[in-house]
Amino acid sequence: MFPVGMVTGLLVAIAGATCAALLSSAGWWAAVGVLVAALALAGYDLAQRQHAILRNYPVAGHLRFALERIRPEIQQYFIERNYDGTPFDRDVRTSVYERAKGIHSDQAFGTERDVNAVGYEFLPHSTAPRTIAADAPPPRVRVGGPDCTQPYDIALLNVSAMSFGSLSANAVLAMNQGAAAGGFAHDTGEGGLTEHHLRYGADLVWEIGSGYFGARTPDGDFDPARFKDKASLPTVRMVELKLSQGAKPGLGGILPAAKVSAEIAAARGVPAGVTCVSPAGHRVFATPRELVLFVAQMRELAGGKPAGFKLCVGSRRELLAICRAMVAEGVTPDFIVVDGAEGGTGAAPLEYEDHVGTPLTEGLITLHNALVGVGLRDRIRIGASGKVATGVDIVKRLAQGADYTNSARAMMMAVGCIQAQRCHTNTCPTGVATQDPRRARALDVADKGERVRRYQQATVATAVQMMASLGCAAPGELHPGMLMRRVTHTDTRSYAELFDWLEPGELLADPPAGWIADWVTADPDSFRA
Repeated sequence: MFPVGMVTGLLVAIAGATCAALLSSAGWWAAVGVLVAALALAGYDLAQRQHAILRNYPVAGHLRFALERIRPEIQQYFIERNYDGTPFDRDVRTSVYERAKGIHSDQAFGTERDVNAVGYEFLPHSTAPRTIAADAPPPRVRVGGPDCTQPYDIALLNVSAMSFGSLSANAVLAMNQGAAAGGFAHDTGEGGLTEHHLRYGADLVWEIGSGYFGARTPDGDFDPARFKDKASLPTVRMVELKLSQGAKPGLGGILPAAKVSAEIAAARGVPAGVTCVSPAGHRVFATPRELVLFVAQMRELAGGKPAGFKLCVGSRRELLAICRAMVAEGVTPDFIVVDGAEGGTGAAPLEYEDHVGTPLTEGLITLHNALVGVGLRDRIRIGASGKVATGVDIVKRLAQGADYTNSARAMMMAVGCIQAQRCHTNTCPTGVATQDPRRARALDVADKGERVRRYQQATVATAVQMMASLGCAAPGELHPGMLMRRVTHTDTRSYAELFDWLEPGELLADPPAGWIADWVTADPDSFRA
């Protein structure tokens, strides 16, 4: 029920109850009082800025918040569930909802986790932890290899790729405002570089996918001139080519017809009211060598700004073929973002979500090892994206080989997403993932932008505090031996022991037995064996 319908209904009900009180029984005045109170509450709900649910569903929306206060059974089961119905991690709820609201996140009575369960992971603290200076700025990571003339210092946690189209204009504006205020990067997603990404001046990572939206010729090819023009904007700090995403690796993005408004169509260069489907593969390259050279072309067109690509790791042999192409051409991207198969913000076929693509841990470690093995790791920064939401998530990913992290789902939650799973229907109840202006208006940009800033700031601060507790003075001091996993009820191993870690240049000099089959068949001129 939309606000206008609710208010109209209450006014009609009040008029009817008043007539009944005047003509039949004075007992109806009690009903009039209740309805007037409901109308006053509806007015308050529409005027307040903090809760999009109440702005879209005045009066009725209070039922959700009432359920949240009933503990533990109802909230524990209905409010704290993941997309797949499994229990929602308490750390995620705490770090996003509470940190975004500026609420202290300490917890009494210890852990709720079974620390003896197989798969439990933990960080071994140091007996001599570091002290963090009160005025110490948050760490940043320089992105820019030897061919980059405009390097960028990126934050440890940034807004991951989410397109205008998938998200409402107000959601994009809130994330952009939060990123601008907090000094972290905002990835545009493949839906184009729009006015909403530029309004508040946040540092942008401009992503283009196989549809080349925003840099597209009328027949769907890449347009170098349009790309160069937009990449020259001062707020565009890095440019990124999307090869695949974790939610649906091997498929292009899909924007349902109901969400392809005139504004979206203009931004993307596609027809309005028609489902927008990005091709599964790219036109601009057909081989690993062509991919590497195209990324170099993107960097040149962008005036020397960092250029890279994003992928969900699939075949290790294909990944090694790309590495072989880098070695052969002497050309490298400035960064590579690894998207885990557990990524969940993009609507996708269920089988793809559950069964296709490499999870972030394995994909991240594979990429890190491959780059180390060909002697190129020091030239390329690695970003990690896939259910990154907490400070400990950041620390884990850095220990596994990443240099920085991106978050999509948690940023959506910071601007009000309640995981209603209506993203693809255009009926998002909080105005986050919709192009319906009546629903999107409920999301207050100023309020939610500040929540994004607070969430990112508090989460990075927690990550830095954890690093200090491990005895690390900088993120680069983290290593796989600092992350432990219980592999049986009686045996615990570090990631340094669980995985094989290559030495610099090892693939070029003497490939280890576990890698040699993929390495010798990896062809820089073909993605096929």
